[in-house]
Amino acid sequence: MSHRPKSPPAPAEAPRRAADRIRDTAFDLFYREGIRAIGVEEIVTRAGVTKPSLYRAYESKDELAAAYLRDYDQRFFRNFEAPAADHPGDPKGQLLAYVDTLAVRASSDGYRGCGLTNAVIEYPDSEHPAHQVAVDSKRALRERLREMCREMRARDPDELADGLLLLIEGSYVSGQTFGEGGPARALGAAARRLIDASL
Repeated sequence: MSHRPKSPPAPAEAPRRAADRIRDTAFDLFYREGIRAIGVEEIVTRAGVTKPSLYRAYESKDELAAAYLRDYDQRFFRNFEAPAADHPGDPKGQLLAYVDTLAVRASSDGYRGCGLTNAVIEYPDSEHPAHQVAVDSKRALRERLREMCREMRARDPDELADGLLLLIEGSYVSGQTFGEGGPARALGAAARRLIDASL
């Protein structure tokens, strides 16, 4: 009778760090409910951690809010730049692919807009860390749109970029106001007309 050694047990999945659970939970709650509406107690309860764990990872709720917005900014730009893979060297195609996707999302029930735009409204104080992260992201988007409009050879790239930014930001807000069937569904058509009139 052979005695084969037993295989070692499969390693258990490492428990997620408390800081990661806090960050993920805060991301979900802050986006769905708003930053001001969510207290530290709710975050730690939902994350299954202690309050001292939160304050070891983040100096304050304000710093946690800024971390949430930095995460949001990274996700936003990944989504914004994703169409480049399907439209290489075609800034107009890339931009229209993004706005078409946004038009669908912003016309759906339960849409909560852009977390960065919401944060600027929630925190008008320009010194607040959440406000600063959000405004920096919006400035980067404005500059990226200008760059794309220059690549499209628009007559006035800065003016076209600002017009497109107004359409995009308007979709974030009107999507929350009107939901399904709202004006955000016209974003793609409006962006096409604006771009075509500007080239």
